[in-house]
Order: sequence, then structure tokens, then C-alpha cells
Amino acid sequence: MNWLNLDKLQTFQELKEVEKVDLKSVMAGENGAERVKNYSVKMAEGLTYNYAAKAVDDKILKVLQKMADEAELIGKYEELYNGAVINTGEKRLVLHQLCRGQLGRDVVADGVNKRDFYLEQQRKIKEFADKVHNGEIVNEKGEKFTTVVQIGIGGSDLGPRAMYIALENWARRNNLLSMEAKFVSNVDPDDASAVLNSVDASRTMFVLVSKSGTTLETLTNESFVKEVLKKEGLDPAKHMVAVTSETSPLAKNEGYLNAFFMDDYIGGRYSSSSAVGGCVLSLAFTPEVFADFLKGAHESDLLAKEKDIFKNAAMLDALIGLYERNVLDFGTTAVLPYSQALSRFPAHLQQLDMESNGKSVNRFGEEMNYVTGPVLFGEPGTNGQHSFYQLLHQGKTIVPMQFVGFKHSQLHNDLVIKGTTSQAKLNANVAAQIVGYACGKEDENPNKRFDGNRPSSIIIGDELTPSALGALLAHFENKVMFQGFLWNVNSFDQEGVQLGKVLANRVLAHDVDGALKAYSDLFEI
Repeated sequence: MNWLNLDKLQTFQELKEVEKVDLKSVMAGENGAERVKNYSVKMAEGLTYNYAAKAVDDKILKVLQKMADEAELIGKYEELYNGAVINTGEKRLVLHQLCRGQLGRDVVADGVNKRDFYLEQQRKIKEFADKVHNGEIVNEKGEKFTTVVQIGIGGSDLGPRAMYIALENWARRNNLLSMEAKFVSNVDPDDASAVLNSVDASRTMFVLVSKSGTTLETLTNESFVKEVLKKEGLDPAKHMVAVTSETSPLAKNEGYLNAFFMDDYIGGRYSSSSAVGGCVLSLAFTPEVFADFLKGAHESDLLAKEKDIFKNAAMLDALIGLYERNVLDFGTTAVLPYSQALSRFPAHLQQLDMESNGKSVNRFGEEMNYVTGPVLFGEPGTNGQHSFYQLLHQGKTIVPMQFVGFKHSQLHNDLVIKGTTSQAKLNANVAAQIVGYACGKEDENPNKRFDGNRPSSIIIGDELTPSALGALLAHFENKVMFQGFLWNVNSFDQEGVQLGKVLANRVLAHDVDGALKAYSDLFEI
């Protein structure tokens, strides 16, 4: 397998020389209608990736296919799911896909079949969640638990929180909302206080998530919660479970009702498919809902094995994103879900994308001569339209956009108001935005002129279900993976997160001088 920097690929030079596309002209009139019909790729679980409003054409797409082949993207993906040491920085395997299903040969690490290990944790979580739901596991008064609170930070919070919010209304409509879920992440005591003030602590199960068992913010919040429970006369050990590694101090600890395990081969931002997401989502909904989520993700992973970019939406999305970043020089991407259920999905993708590919050295620790991951941000439509869309439409900075939309709402309780439903109004807005960004509008008044040529793509589905959510999540995980391969970076470590932790610990230990001491003095630490 050849691990080459992007600028060493012959196709990268070829890509820079291909004639650029005038998006405004190709999206106009009937030509635009034909593009919308033809420039789409089927995804898992009934989703479709439509890239008609991206500044690509058949010539560029042909080079992108050649680039995928030259960079051996599928071969590198095969190495990943077959257990190669892809995380070179930490000398680890990368196995989050294995939580969702078998993609290749058996992976044995530390003397354990890892697929069997992940299945065993899912079985343990299902057994525990079923006992909580049917009243076999209860509080001191014999009452059923009604709320679950996850305590974690980073990947232990962002992904699971986004997934819960995405499915809450769907589960409510289908009578599958077993327990309300809340999340505590910030070490700011106001975060934990606000959550604890909103729940009945006596009927709340707390899920502490820390792979190492040493995460400062998480253990601080755990202590905060335990003190509140004790003040209310409750035994914390009867209200807490741990999600951790088998070697952490949280494992086999009498201070927890149970412990469910993850391992070093699943990074935090990729951990929603593991016990990190599985425990809280199985408690909040049911284990069967979580299983459907995993099914959708696995179907997406299977499609990512396709060498043909027109059958592999994640790889095509990755290639187009690289073209925008490294040839068209667009440094930012907006993720714009037209679904309130996906309100926290952009926040999760910020970590997934920027923590994975925000690198300046390659996977061998060598400096690179090109930029990598974009700055990513987003909010749900139509709220964003009344916020930052002004800059996206008429600002001097061109920001590529990724829309997500669904034909039907989750609650199916829409009303016809002034001739149309709310969902129709929502979808009319996203369709209008795509065309408005691409085609713009001429006007004699410069203030009302829109230049157009603002590229976007959209992922469209019928309804946001657990399996569709799993497919959507895996699509973006695999897109980030493919882009990391193309940039030749290690997408699975996060050294940029560590420096701040080290310096913060020095401040707390009063082992500081210079500017660090001056700033700590400002806070009277």
C-alpha cells in the first residue's frame, strides 16, 4: 500500500489543470433540471446524495475517479476494517465499523476477537436496559427509573447527544421513548446544576463515560453529581453505571451498578456506535432502536467498499470536498440540516471533521505543503436563513454547503396552514436556497444582486428513522476517513486536544510562570 501525500499524486496535478465549471450557467434552465436528475448517488436506507449544485462536471468527475484509484482509497479502507494499524500516532487499530457489523476478515487484538467483544457489550447493555425498563432494576424505594443522564465530554457527549435529540420525537410517536435523556459535559458547574435541577434525582440513572477513567472534566462532574445525590439521601452506587475500558479504575468498581466496555481501537468522536452511544440510547429508547441505528450504519459502511464513485456516496463526497478545499481554495464548509431533529448534528460533525483532519503533518509526522480539513459550522434551517445566510449569499467568502432534508416530519402531525403544510414550507425553503446559491439573481441595485456560483449538495431521505440516522452518521464518518487518506494524515488521533489539558493541569498545580501565570492570576486560581 502506497501512502503518498496529496501533492505527490499525478491526478492531483491533473485535477488542478481541468477547466473549472461555471455553476451558475450549468444550473440554469433545463440544463439544471437534467443535472438534478442525473447528478445523484443512492445511499443506504433510502437516502440519496445529490451533488448537482456542486461545481463539477463529467471531466472533473473522471479525474476524481482516477484519483480515488491512484490513492488506493478502497484498499486503505480494507486495511482499516481488516485490522491494520491505521492510527499511526498512537499505534492502534481503528475498529468503530466493527461495532456495526463484519466488513472483512476476523480481527483479533489482545488475544480477543473484537467483533465478538463488541457484540458481548451490546448483549450486556440490552440485558441491563431491559431490566431497567421492566422494573427489575429500580431505585431504593422500588420505583422505576424515568431519566438517564450521560456524564462525558467530547465524543462521549457530542455524538450520543446528537443521536438522542435526532430520535426523540420519532421514539415518542412510536411509543419507544422509555426514558428521557439529558447530558452533562462542561466542567462549568452551571451545566451540571442545570441538569440536576431539571430531573428527579431519585429516579435518575447516571451513565459515566470515560475510556481511561481519568478524564478531568468527567470525574469532576461525577463528584458533583455524587455530592448532590448524597445530600438527597441517595446512594450514588445505586444510580450509576460506567462506560469505560476494562483496564480503567472505573471497571469492576463497586461504586457502579454495572460497567460496559469499550477499547482503545475506537476514538471518542467515532464512538456513538459503541457502548458510549449504545448504553444511553438503549436506556432512552430500547435496545432494538439502537440495533436499527447500527444496521443503517453498517449498510452505509458496506456501500463505502465500492470502487466506483457513482456507487459510493461517501467517497464521492470526500473527493468533491477535497477539490473544493485544495483546488478551489474554499476553507470553510457549512452543514445545514433542514430538520430540527438534527439540531446538534453539526456540532458533532465539527468534532468528527476538524479533530480528525485538522492536521499539518502527515501520518509519518512530516510537514505537508497543502491545507487539509476545512472549518466546519452549521445550524438547522430555516433558523440559519435568518442568521448567517446573508454572508453565504452575498459575502466575499464562498462557503460550500451540505444540506440534509427529509420528505416527511417525524411526528406526522403537520397541519395545512394557508394552503400548505409546515413540512412543505420547510422543504420549499431548502430547494429555494440550493438554486438561489447556485444561480444567484441579477438586479440593477447592487445591494440586491446575488452573484451565485455558491456550491452545495444535499442528502435527501424519506424520514429520519434510527436506521436512516445510522446511515447518515456513517456516511460522514467514511467521508472524513477517505479525505484523511487523500491528505495522507492520521484521522484517528487528536494531539491538538492534549496540550490544553497539560497546561490546565499545570495551572491547577500552581506550576506556572510568565503569561500562563498572569492569566491564571486574572481568575484568582
